[in-house]
Amino acid sequence: MDSRPARIALLEQLQAEGVRFMFGNPGTVEQGFLDELRSFPSIQYILALQECTAVGMADGYARATRTPAVLQLHSGVGLGNGIGMLYQAMRGHAPIVTLVGESGLRYDSMDAQMAADLVGMARPVTKWATRVVDPDSTLRVLRRAFKVAATPPYGPVLVVLPADVMDHETAEPVAPVSYPETRSLPTPDTVAKAAALLADARKPLVIAGDGVHFAGAQAELGRLAEVWGADVYGADWAEVNLSVEHPAYAGQLGHMFGEQSRKITGGADGVLIVGTYALPEVYPALDGVFGAGVPVVHIDLDSGAIAKNHPVDLGIVADPKATLRLLADALGREMGLGRRTAAVERLRRHAAQRSAALAKADERAEAAAEAAEL
Repeated sequence: MDSRPARIALLEQLQAEGVRFMFGNPGTVEQGFLDELRSFPSIQYILALQECTAVGMADGYARATRTPAVLQLHSGVGLGNGIGMLYQAMRGHAPIVTLVGESGLRYDSMDAQMAADLVGMARPVTKWATRVVDPDSTLRVLRRAFKVAATPPYGPVLVVLPADVMDHETAEPVAPVSYPETRSLPTPDTVAKAAALLADARKPLVIAGDGVHFAGAQAELGRLAEVWGADVYGADWAEVNLSVEHPAYAGQLGHMFGEQSRKITGGADGVLIVGTYALPEVYPALDGVFGAGVPVVHIDLDSGAIAKNHPVDLGIVADPKATLRLLADALGREMGLGRRTAAVERLRRHAAQRSAALAKADERAEAAAEAAEL
């Protein structure tokens, strides 16, 4: 490949990756590669007036498309302003490739204006943070950033781009990002074991998180809940993992206090966790989250989430979409006609109770509003 400045090679790589938007708030040190965007009309720069807004837009785009979003921030001050929102993106597993400019390697010893340890600043709020120090590794680093961001558990990454490195020539070729295939299936024995552990539950509970959304497993979650007759509670989810109109949807577990969540989790006699960990409150319960002897099965592509805080009886590192479908089938066989019929009735009864409670709450709110007008 012909030699060209690394800043142009970087944009060629983004274009080859199908990047349509770059969200950001630029400064002088990024001017070199941003000026080159005029030659790449397929990439639209979405300007934000403040870094938090830029991160928020990238976060939303990444979640909605379930593909890496490209975010551009300006040196230490821009990254500093965006740190809080990057933390939220990390907690929400949004795949974001963050590009941060700086003046150059040649100025490292000068303690120049806006000098900062950008990689050190970003490490606590990203999956991976690095700095390009060789123009001939610009695209290699960028491809790794895309791969890390878009490999479960998804999350933001950061690449620092020194201006003098971006100005140097490189003949490094553009190549596709090598994304690993993660949609693995559990063995039939594992699915059968999970079904055997859960089939006898009379008060079944599903705890679900945004891993359901990223796996595209909403329909499979709803079907499993129907077969098992389970209440589905969300744990720190920001996506529509199950419609609020679905008869199994029971609400959200406590965001703040584990004691509130434990009132729900402790009453179950069979627990399935999928797409989250147990449990992401601000003040989580340290023990007693599940009843003694209650079987707990956990499905996630994030192996670190399984048994992260509390023991489980069976952890399954596999694609939630396919695994929920297989488990629903296995539960149907294991439960038999009598227990399946009881599950349907249980779900119908719980849905009616929740509907009645909401209607009464609406009536009270309406009455209070009318009283306030008098």
